[in-house]
Amino acid sequence: MQILLDTHALLWWLDGDARLSKRARAAIGDARTTCLVSAASAWEITTKARLGKLPGALEVAADISGCLRSQQFTPLDITIDHAQRAGALPGAHRDPFDRMLIAQSQAENVPVVSNDEVFDKFGVIRIW
Repeated sequence: MQILLDTHALLWWLDGDARLSKRARAAIGDARTTCLVSAASAWEITTKARLGKLPGALEVAADISGCLRSQQFTPLDITIDHAQRAGALPGAHRDPFDRMLIAQSQAENVPVVSNDEVFDKFGVIRIW
């Protein structure tokens, strides 16, 4: 099975944060699961760390690729199809990172691990 981690799910996993649900933790920790991490999450973490909005993620922001390798997570690049889907998504949800994750979930047909209910409005499967 493949799953796509929302940015907060990735950070909470890396931190061992109790806010990560038991279901999400089990899915991520299952050896049979391929955990995908979007380039959009790398962009979001790095941007928010630089702006001071994620002060606890400075080490992650400095070496996202290394963090992914250490967890055996798989990077998911942003393709033209993903970008076109994200740009064409209906609705007023303006978060570009969420829109990209929604588009990637749809295009790759993978569920998203997220506590954010906005994903439900776009017909993607959400694990939480």
